[in-house]
Amino acid sequence: MSVWDLAVDLGLISMLLLVGVVLRAKVTGIQKVFIPASIIAGLAGLTLGPNGFNLLPFSDLVSHYPTILIAVIFGAIPIGAAKVNWQQTFGRIRNMWVYSMMLTLLMWGGGAMITYLLLARVWDIPTGFGLVLGAGFLGGHGTAAAVGEAFSGLGWEEATALGYTSATIGLICAILGGLFLIKKSARNNQTNFISDFKDLPNELRTGLVPQDNRKSFGDDTVSSNTVDPLFFHIAIISLVVMGSYFLQSWIESVFPSISVPLLSLSFVVGLIVQFVLNATKANDYVDKRIIDRISGTATDLIVAFGITSINLAVVAAYAWPLIALFIFGIIWAYCIFHFIAPRVFHQHWFENGIFGWGWSTGTVAMGIALLRIVDPKMKSSTLDDYALSYVGMVPVEILIITFGPIMMMSGLGGVFPLILLGGSVVILLIAAKSGWLVSKETVDYRNSKPVYSYEEAQ
Repeated sequence: MSVWDLAVDLGLISMLLLVGVVLRAKVTGIQKVFIPASIIAGLAGLTLGPNGFNLLPFSDLVSHYPTILIAVIFGAIPIGAAKVNWQQTFGRIRNMWVYSMMLTLLMWGGGAMITYLLLARVWDIPTGFGLVLGAGFLGGHGTAAAVGEAFSGLGWEEATALGYTSATIGLICAILGGLFLIKKSARNNQTNFISDFKDLPNELRTGLVPQDNRKSFGDDTVSSNTVDPLFFHIAIISLVVMGSYFLQSWIESVFPSISVPLLSLSFVVGLIVQFVLNATKANDYVDKRIIDRISGTATDLIVAFGITSINLAVVAAYAWPLIALFIFGIIWAYCIFHFIAPRVFHQHWFENGIFGWGWSTGTVAMGIALLRIVDPKMKSSTLDDYALSYVGMVPVEILIITFGPIMMMSGLGGVFPLILLGGSVVILLIAAKSGWLVSKETVDYRNSKPVYSYEEAQ
């Protein structure tokens, strides 16, 4: 591998992104389902790249880019942010943690339980097969690799390939299912920031902003004769990503059995960097708009590269048990979205819920991509709340990834999912008893806004 591999990959994906921009601007059918240029580029890369007709010379690095790009996205969230008023935001972060934990425990536990009770009795598969759903749908290719490695050490070497298959199918379900939910919910007035297609302004449909409606990219906070203002902001984000990488390497060297997600560490390092910026008064020279544009660029790239790296050969290699597991996973994820999200979130339930759909079936990047469709200007606090709440989820995910394969393969295939599902019930009961949830009588499924104000809900 050489530096030209990176240059060629970036050039090819940029070309496909520009094609996606043109298609979004000109093709009415694409506009009607709000397909972003990044998804169009990814599908084109999948079709024309090494996993399709092999007409575009992408390198083997394509599947590795998303890991770095997701660190850019979450590392950028704290940078340049205004000081948090915990008295006002604690309720949102708490409820996002409740919903995220419910998704985590129910998706991992549901897949394991349906396999133990049904699938393993129909097909000759290991009881640990059920963890493939959580590893792929929730965790993506990175978690699938970690779980597969754990299973391989226990004698089940096919787990890694199955995990990658799950992550691939989950990615497709996140895109197609998410777009269907967005289209349907927009017509039913369940979205806060977009309406039905016929009511959307032209720039939201085509993706091209007319001259009169254009806004500033950002301000020059440093003089260009010292360093370009854009690079100044890129340098801050690069520092965060580099720091999170070395921190992850150090943790893995001290605790080899523990794998902390890079995106979580990137957010923590971002908080530390932002603390230093505030303490030194340097935050006055950070323009949050430019930071957000860098994060948005990383989002587009991670979606495009993520779809391009789907391995269709792996998908075709496994069949009926996977199909049955995936059908259950899609129905299960939709039930969580439809019945739990409106009761957990007092404000912007659909925006929070569709983000949850994206990362519970595909990846966090897919959740971000879907969120950008329904919240183009990021007016909701979804990503901020998720990033803060995710720090509290890391220990649970580590425990599941570390001990799940061991318990499932050691004859406790029925006990482990009971622990996870039981934990979700406990969290739900605590949330209900504490008054954190919106009651059934006040949930308005025809409108994402609650029937009372957010302040009253607090």
